[in-house]
Amino acid sequence: MSQLRLLPSRLGAQASRLLAPHDIQMFSRRSRSSGPPAPFPSSKRGGSSSYMEEMYFAWLENPQSVHKIRGHHVAQLDPLGILDADLDSFVPSDLITTIDKLAFYDLREADLDKEFQLPTTTFIGGSEHTLSLREIIRRLESTYCQHIGLEFMFINDVEQCQWIRQKFETPGVMQFSSEEKRTLLARLVRSMRFEDFLARKWSSEKRFGLEGCEVMIPALKTIIDKSSEMGIENVILGMPHRGRLNVLANVIRKDLEQIFCQFDPKLEAADEGSGDVKYHLGMYHERINRVTNRNITLSLVANPSHLEAVDPVVQGKTKAEQFYRGDAQGKKVMSILVHGDAAFAGQGVVYETFHLSDLPSYTTNGTVHVVVNNQIGFTTDPRMARSSPYPTDVARVVNAPIFHVNADDPEAVIYVCSVAAEWRNTFNKDVVVDLVCYRRRGHNEMDEPMFTQPLMYKQIHRQVPVLKKYADKLIAEGTVTLQEFEEEIAKYDRICEEAYGRSKDKKILHIKHWLDSPWPGFFNVDGEPKSMTCPATGIPEDVLTHIGEVASSVPLKDFKIHTGLSRILRGRADMIKNRTVDWALAEYMAFGSLLKEGIHVRLSGQDVERGTFSHRHHVLHDQEVDRRTCVPMNHLWPDQAPYTVCNSSLSEYGVLGFELGYAMASPNALVLWEAQFGDFHNTAQCIIDQFISTGQAKWVRHNGIVLLLPHGMEGMGPEHSSARPERFLQMSNDDSDAYPVFTEDFEVSQLYDCNWIVVNCSTPANYFHVLRRQVLLPFRKPLIIFTPKSLLRHPEAKSSFDQMVSGASFQRVIPEDGAAAQTPEQVRRLIFCTGKVYYDLVKERSSQGLEEQVAITRLEQISPFPFDLIKQEAEKYPGAELVWCQEEHKNMGYYDYISPRFMTILSRARPIWYVGRDPAAAPATGNRNTHLVSLKKFLDTAFNLQAFEGKTF
Repeated sequence: MSQLRLLPSRLGAQASRLLAPHDIQMFSRRSRSSGPPAPFPSSKRGGSSSYMEEMYFAWLENPQSVHKIRGHHVAQLDPLGILDADLDSFVPSDLITTIDKLAFYDLREADLDKEFQLPTTTFIGGSEHTLSLREIIRRLESTYCQHIGLEFMFINDVEQCQWIRQKFETPGVMQFSSEEKRTLLARLVRSMRFEDFLARKWSSEKRFGLEGCEVMIPALKTIIDKSSEMGIENVILGMPHRGRLNVLANVIRKDLEQIFCQFDPKLEAADEGSGDVKYHLGMYHERINRVTNRNITLSLVANPSHLEAVDPVVQGKTKAEQFYRGDAQGKKVMSILVHGDAAFAGQGVVYETFHLSDLPSYTTNGTVHVVVNNQIGFTTDPRMARSSPYPTDVARVVNAPIFHVNADDPEAVIYVCSVAAEWRNTFNKDVVVDLVCYRRRGHNEMDEPMFTQPLMYKQIHRQVPVLKKYADKLIAEGTVTLQEFEEEIAKYDRICEEAYGRSKDKKILHIKHWLDSPWPGFFNVDGEPKSMTCPATGIPEDVLTHIGEVASSVPLKDFKIHTGLSRILRGRADMIKNRTVDWALAEYMAFGSLLKEGIHVRLSGQDVERGTFSHRHHVLHDQEVDRRTCVPMNHLWPDQAPYTVCNSSLSEYGVLGFELGYAMASPNALVLWEAQFGDFHNTAQCIIDQFISTGQAKWVRHNGIVLLLPHGMEGMGPEHSSARPERFLQMSNDDSDAYPVFTEDFEVSQLYDCNWIVVNCSTPANYFHVLRRQVLLPFRKPLIIFTPKSLLRHPEAKSSFDQMVSGASFQRVIPEDGAAAQTPEQVRRLIFCTGKVYYDLVKERSSQGLEEQVAITRLEQISPFPFDLIKQEAEKYPGAELVWCQEEHKNMGYYDYISPRFMTILSRARPIWYVGRDPAAAPATGNRNTHLVSLKKFLDTAFNLQAFEGKTF
């Protein structure tokens, strides 16, 4: 009996989990005539009687459980018929596939026609309450062992498991109307003929076509249609390069001529960035969903070649869109992520992103994941690419159901996708659709796959395309005629040809036409800033005082805080009375003032609520009531914008990507990510390199995200000292050799032309101003701030209200204002520095009594380089030696960046000498004494006025 695949075994525990106590009952095995239950069969193998009884009774309790748990292992998922679904031809011991093995349970073939009472926990009976064992097995095989393989029995929620069972077990659920079949066929035609058209017109171009998984287009459209039907208005997609052009054309519905013109080698780029390859670009489009006749907004997020890097970015953008719409349950905005099988299993950011899925400040209320399972990664066989049975096993960590489906069965795919959309809407949880397919060509169209997968590609070359298979099926059953099918093909071919003709008229590529996150009204109609000025960033003193009073109090009644925190709040109150602020208060006032102006502020990262260094305390915890908290920042004004501060998971890559996506959604927000220590940002280097540094150049996408990176050499070892400023400066795009023209708007124009802003503030007031400037600028740029550690409590690192009130603004350079500035002609050395080392230098200068002979100027904004102000400072002290002093090693820090720029602005007439630590491999020593010795050494050199005599630069 070829249909007999499975009989159960020792599944009592699993079955019991699924059955409510009142549903667990012994099923009477009876013949068609009434009679007592059949006697218990004994084992003929002479094994343990109790073991056999346990297996038998487990089966009696729930004969269907084995199919639901194990059925996917033998499902017919591979369209090529080569690989087993889970990479293993071994049949689990509890699966019996031949009739002769029935004897193991003392069952005979005749028993297959005896009837069983169906449990209330199964839906295979429909309206019937009893079925023969033969029919039970047939129906279960039809549900669990054909072209759909279901993994869901690991979910520890009975309601969710029952919901899935009902969707797939109920007889007749996968029936489609003639209209639905015709729509599916038309979508397959468009998917396949689009790829065929590109192959004919540009046979030697890379396009990473979708051949072998053309069903992905109707799959995505089904998810969108079903979601629209349930109220979704905005869908944000992330996907890799394979099939991207097809998605842009047939899902997002980008004009075909704008896609086709990308293949023209003579197409000139508009002067708005360096651009990116066509299969990385994004898109934003509002249109009517033809199935539901409702408005739908689709956004495909631009991404780099770094697979899966876009996942957290999509989630962050989705979260932000939900936030701005007040869509706390995700009923209006959702995300869809498309993955490749090798990347889904291999890239750690997938795991990091999954672990954000149910966190209160990061959840997007469920994502539909679609895995294009080519069963190969470039040239790597899946058996060499992963240790797990399936590429989707990572999703099990968050109890996401996984629906495997044979991509050569379009109707099965469409049904699974419809259920996936319903699941997400019903339970607000992630779900995975695994499209088991193949890749008809190589990794790209120029690649030869037969070198490494000869047998697979021999089968692929024999494989009948899914469109022909499905068209033949519909023609055979009379749903469409051959003429109608051919007319549908001709119709779409004509559309492509007409668009191709129009594409020849396009001579210039405008990257802004591919923008994935437009900001309506923020820029002018040409996408340019409405002005090139920035207002002063100071605020009225009464606002400073009010924010300070709230920051030093507990707004809720009967809320008991820790005694140590009481001391901190009293200290804040004292500072307010004295009109001064430290670092934490300056930040509080920057955030609070922006909230007053209607600007949403979001601060995210590891331990940011309290602050790594216990300085922030933005979330107060009641010491007597568990989980009772208070965020004073949200009690400043009745009509203020909301403030979100949230401790993240222990992730940098995933969380920084998330916050970058969040900042994409609106320019009217201040979104900050803080590293626990600046050293740890390098685990998110992909996001920094591929998105933050280059995002505007590649995709014309402005982004105002702020990175707070604690930095400073304080004897804490090589992993708690350096935020690696040299890396950020190396990637800054200002030209070190170009002597600038100092126009009236030079400061703002310089910011507009740069790819990001890098600062190292030495005062709380400047930190306050740079945060406010970030929002008040008429454009958005990423802001990198090297934040302090010891300066958080340094008695000298405080600012007066006078430096923060109306009319005050950010100081790119803080010049010497002591005795040396009064008699500049007598100054013998001018030291330039940035950040914390300034306080070490001032202390040493004072101890040596050199206040009149040595001037110290602070470079607060390092990039873009403040050429104009540096020139002024150098000219102010014409007889002084110029020195750059840093606490970092010479091959790190800032020296390699500032040195050529000093030479340019000084026309190479004066040298800029280096003072600091010697070159090294590690950013800092792990020995406290060595740290102090090297500090003393370079401070001695900084104030040794004969140190550079006789030396040539």
